[in-house]
Amino acid sequence: MRTFQAVSLGVSIFVVGCSQDGSQLKNGTAQRGKPNKLVQVKTTAYCHTERAHRGYGKSNAVDGRLTAAEFNSAAADWSRFPVGTKFRIVGSNRLYVVDDYGAALVGTNTIDLYVPSRREMANWGCRRVTIELLEVGSYQQSLKILKPRCRIAYVRRMVRDLEHQI
Repeated sequence: MRTFQAVSLGVSIFVVGCSQDGSQLKNGTAQRGKPNKLVQVKTTAYCHTERAHRGYGKSNAVDGRLTAAEFNSAAADWSRFPVGTKFRIVGSNRLYVVDDYGAALVGTNTIDLYVPSRREMANWGCRRVTIELLEVGSYQQSLKILKPRCRIAYVRRMVRDLEHQI
């Protein structure tokens, strides 16, 4: 019976998570006495030494450093998970903050998790996980950072989506 209940709960979380499209995250911040919002996402991992990131080194999109410390860096489509969004993967104590973005993430419900080594990147692979949103970042700040970068097509798409939401 417990197995059935666990499977039912897992399916319920999956269905609710899949119905989320990021635009509903504006009010997803935790409120005192209320549980944080759970969202199912696809995750991948990236490292500063992989080919697609070599040109940026350990820099993130907000002129800071990619980190694997108290809050680990994560990249996402900022029109779904705006800059500054803080979350935890359910079942893990590791905390993340969205401080980067990437072309392959735009228009998807995928979050790229920063790891400091290629070995950790390969070990993570691609996983569907449930995240607990601890704090939703700023759509306005995301737009402010992205607007001057509109010469890049995927950035223009995030800006268009952000302007539509705001």
